[in-house]
This record gives sequence, structure tokens and C-alpha cells, in this order.
Amino acid sequence: MAEEGKEQNISSLYLGLVMSLEASAMQSMGKMMNPLTGKTEKNLQQAQMTIDMLDMIEKKTTGNLTPDEEKLTKRILYQLRMNYLDEINAEKASKAEHKQEESTTAKEDTKKDDKSAEKESPDNPQNQ
Repeated sequence: MAEEGKEQNISSLYLGLVMSLEASAMQSMGKMMNPLTGKTEKNLQQAQMTIDMLDMIEKKTTGNLTPDEEKLTKRILYQLRMNYLDEINAEKASKAEHKQEESTTAKEDTKKDDKSAEKESPDNPQNQ
């Protein structure tokens, strides 16, 4: 009977660890507010490290988990990876959008500069 209670405690601790890592990764992806700062912060490198740790734990515990623990770990890893990919893709799209805006602004500035130079040119018949 004491052995059963010990196993149940270990299972609870394992689930607590997995869920703690899940929350940490979600916070790092900006999906959850940081309870200490009250802010939503994004650090995708930290999120990737946390996902990698959880992946390592899954590999190291293979064959030692109950079916429910194994299922939960796989589900959490899947969800974290999908959320991480969403964030990476959103970041790439944002950077591409920003580059496009910079490019458009630079082209407009060049056109304005060309027109100004044209007006000020001594060869311009309007200046004579």
C-alpha cells in the first residue's frame, strides 16, 4: 500500500514538472502573461530550450511512464511545437513586411530626391 502511494506521488511530481515546463514555454512564446512581471514577453530562443528539455525528458523516461503520462507528454510536446512554429512563421512574416515597407519608403525617398535634384539642376530649363 505504501508503495502505491509513493508511485502516485512520483506520478504527480512528474505531471507537475511537465506542466511547469509547458507553462514556461508558453510564457516564452508570449502566449501567457508572466505572473512575476504581469507582462506578456516573447523569447523564442528560451521557448526552444524549454521544448528541447521536455523532449529530452520524454526520451529519457521512455518505458518508465504510465500510458496516461506518456500520452500527456506527447500531447504537450505536440502543442508546444505547433505554437512555436506559429510564432516563428509570424516573426518571419513580420520581418518580411517590415522589409517591404522599408523598401517602399526608400524608393519613395529616392524619387523625391531625384525630383529635387532635377529642379535644382542648372541644366533644367525652368531654372533659366
